[in-house]
Amino acid sequence: MLKVIIADDEERICRLIKALVDWESMGMEVVGVAANGLEAIELVKVWNPDILITDIRMPGCDGLQMIERVRETNTDVEFIIISGFAHFPYAQAAIKFGIGDYLLKPINKVELNQTLQKLCERIRHRKVLEIDHQQMMEHSQMAKKQMKKNLISDLLDKHELDWTAELLQTSYHFPMEKGVYQTFCMKMDYDLHVGGVSEDRIIHEKIRDIVMGNLRGICLDIVLDVREYCGYGVLLYDGKKQEDVRRVLRDCLNQLVMQKSVLGPIEFSLALGEVLKTPEKLPIALQETRLLVEERFITGTERLMESMPKEMGLQDKNLLEKYVRMIPHAIEIYSKEESVDAVAYLRKEMPKNVRGYEVLDLVISAGTVFLMQLNLKEQKEILEQFKEDCNQCNSVDKLFDTLEKLQGTIIEGLQKERENDALRPIRMAKQYIQNHYKEQITLEEVSDVVGLSTTYFSALFKKEIGEGFAKYLINIRMEEAKRLLRETNHSVFEICEAVGYHDLKHFTRTFEKAAGLKPSAYRKLYG
Repeated sequence: MLKVIIADDEERICRLIKALVDWESMGMEVVGVAANGLEAIELVKVWNPDILITDIRMPGCDGLQMIERVRETNTDVEFIIISGFAHFPYAQAAIKFGIGDYLLKPINKVELNQTLQKLCERIRHRKVLEIDHQQMMEHSQMAKKQMKKNLISDLLDKHELDWTAELLQTSYHFPMEKGVYQTFCMKMDYDLHVGGVSEDRIIHEKIRDIVMGNLRGICLDIVLDVREYCGYGVLLYDGKKQEDVRRVLRDCLNQLVMQKSVLGPIEFSLALGEVLKTPEKLPIALQETRLLVEERFITGTERLMESMPKEMGLQDKNLLEKYVRMIPHAIEIYSKEESVDAVAYLRKEMPKNVRGYEVLDLVISAGTVFLMQLNLKEQKEILEQFKEDCNQCNSVDKLFDTLEKLQGTIIEGLQKERENDALRPIRMAKQYIQNHYKEQITLEEVSDVVGLSTTYFSALFKKEIGEGFAKYLINIRMEEAKRLLRETNHSVFEICEAVGYHDLKHFTRTFEKAAGLKPSAYRKLYG
């Protein structure tokens, strides 16, 4: 029997937890109950339990502190936190200590039993690994699970196969029992560039726990593959239970929505495919659920989607053609405003009866067209990131916002690049003046160094610097003269020559005009 300790400062919660579980049938025994973290630590020393169920907020030593102290001496005990604090940082802190699960009050009987069953399997799995024969059995079982997992990939990619019940059994260990088949797609949307979301591993495990835990009792078999931002599933069940399956899947979606306080700002959506009496059309059905889940762009997230709109809203529209005519000019003149107008046109002309996947295709196509007009070094990577960002949107407006952001970011970068190219001669000229102001340099000389005509360079220099070449050169020389007067004992004549003048009177007049004082007076005042 696996040993369990319960720790909560509310006695009624402890009694409730004990009452919600048939401990004996699960092969478990509650060996102790603690009213606070310190008592729990002492009970752990006595009983060396397999599972410890605890609240976070307790007097004396809270749940997280208790977990940390227990972990120092017992690394195998599994923890379940049950708390009324639906706050992501609490869950995040608990996850760092390797807890088995984080459940919210009020306690859900199904979720508690499901979590205990999961931990029970995990503990027993760890123990049987010590036996060679059991290790071999486990490897065999894992191989079967992997073969089942491959079913989703092959349904998505290998349309040419003859999908029969015999193939499902021999190649994927899917039972040949009489029933109906149905596919589904669970979509997770969240901003890839904003933090606050749990690790993918945590999200995927929560989806598996909820979906498998709720469907296992009414399905003959289930295959679920959660990858990146989608969970794909194939169900086999008695056709009489169709409504039960639909209801349970909706409940699964609702449970995941309720977990956002723990998992972070994630939007969940669920698409359910048609019921099939035979498996031949499973690849088509799974592809259709992939398209159907894109309806969240139109209907919103947190919904169960079961049917595609009958008419294709973009079938007779040529929206992309006008966009293709509009966007090159925006790029040519580096105009963010015109690029925004091109997206605004797509938004305005979008028909009301459009399908979700059509909008997604339109926006991705527009982004692809936009990038094809350019010659960017990382064009392929930018396009892939754009597609990924689009797939993580959850509304039509966010799709168009993503396209607008792509265009604006790149055009702004091109503008800066053009400005940098235009200003490069000015930067070169300023550097040359700084290095040679002691010499008798001229406008013609500097123009030749930067590779521009004297007339064009003179106009460009005055436009960008705000003063002409001659005045700029004088200011550079006078600033250096001021520094030498303040910081050295050089004579005024020596300073005159050091900053490029050979006529002391001319230098003195120029300095007095720039500083308001003669050099000698400036030195007395500031030297």
